[in-house]
Amino acid sequence: MIEQHTAKHYRWDDMPQEQMKGSITRRIITGDAMMIAEISIPKGQVVPLHSHHNEQIVHIIKGALLLKLGQAQDREVTVHAGEVLVIPGNLPHSAIALEDTIDVDIFSPPRQDWLDGSDAYLRDNAG
Repeated sequence: MIEQHTAKHYRWDDMPQEQMKGSITRRIITGDAMMIAEISIPKGQVVPLHSHHNEQIVHIIKGALLLKLGQAQDREVTVHAGEVLVIPGNLPHSAIALEDTIDVDIFSPPRQDWLDGSDAYLRDNAG
């Protein structure tokens, strides 16, 4: 019997680093039902307001992010290194890096807009 699913081992340093808006970079690893991304956000860089149907877990490895939640951006949460924030699907949010930040985000299901490049809010050509 042939095993159809096998474990896959990755090293972040071996994954291609994608240049996003400003000086934000990311690396992505995708499974069948989940996606993990390592995102580097230099101090002062902004992730614009957006939402997606995917549940998101934000784990700050280094630095700090100020996240603004809700369409009115009226709830603020600062997530520091060693802390985690769970963002439910369809909740509008934005972020600003308060320090040079390494953020590991987990999404379920995987972000199709990130896989096909239609994530205009994160690209330099965004309006």
